[in-house]
Amino acid sequence: MAGKLMHALQYDSYGGGAAGLKHVEVPVPSAKKDEVLIKLEATSLNPYDMKIQKGVARPFLPRSFPYIPSIDIAGEVVAVGPGVENFKTGDKVVAVLSASSGGGLAEFAVAKKSLSVARPPEISSAEAAGLPIAGLTAYEALTQFAGVKLDGSGNQKNILITAASGGVGHYAVQLAKLGNTYVTATCGARNIEFVKSLGADEVLDYKTPEGSALKSPSGKKYDAVIHCARAPETPWSTFEPNLSENGKVIHISPSPGVMITFAVKKLTFSKKQLIPLILTPNGEKLKHLVNLAKEGKLKTVIDSKYPLSNADDAWAKGIDGHATGKIIVEP
Repeated sequence: MAGKLMHALQYDSYGGGAAGLKHVEVPVPSAKKDEVLIKLEATSLNPYDMKIQKGVARPFLPRSFPYIPSIDIAGEVVAVGPGVENFKTGDKVVAVLSASSGGGLAEFAVAKKSLSVARPPEISSAEAAGLPIAGLTAYEALTQFAGVKLDGSGNQKNILITAASGGVGHYAVQLAKLGNTYVTATCGARNIEFVKSLGADEVLDYKTPEGSALKSPSGKKYDAVIHCARAPETPWSTFEPNLSENGKVIHISPSPGVMITFAVKKLTFSKKQLIPLILTPNGEKLKHLVNLAKEGKLKTVIDSKYPLSNADDAWAKGIDGHATGKIIVEP
């Protein structure tokens, strides 16, 4: 691959939205120690990709410009670096790339072997590419913070999932129902039947008074809220009366205001907690999600697919924020 060029999309500075993405020809990267070079078959977009472009993580992300965005990928291994023994040329994989260096909106990308997982034939490349960030966020929120056991054991928990038709939300509903849970969910009116089909026990239209107040139609108090909704920010005063005595709100995209509320609740030893979720991708947990998908227990719902040549349109759709499931780009 040395000296070969590939098509990619990159941006040279913060801001600019879809118009800030430039179609370029750049050298194919090479696999270094403990890395695999992957010929991409699918890349999925996440809201955080757009946030990085906006500059919410500056000066830490991206590490440098120009930057090829997106980090959830699936494809075929075409080369392995020194120290890689668990993958070989021809293997189908799903992987999560480093957010600092990105690389997903391209024809080839390098991934760490520890963050790459074999993709079984039962799952398409597009379905697999949807899993890493959104699936792992839902998994962490439910298992690590909400205390849901995915084998169905333990006491029943009442769970609220907001924006349940989106990328994280649609995985969260499915994973929650593998546990002993009663799931209340919010979404737009057009997606109510869709979210019910994922397994939610009751679904609220977020634009109704009951939906905006997050009130359970059956009067449940929530042991945990998996808060996936984006703007506008939901105030603590909306969550608090709906929580059980030791209820938690797990916020998947914490703003500075959320971090302040988190600190105040900690400092005052409040029984009701607001928890910001900062995801650290984990290869073993990704493998677990891939196995659940292989077994038919977790599905990726695809909102739309775009060729790499039209990835700026996919980016614009991601910024719009109303996708049902995942937006996928295919070379």
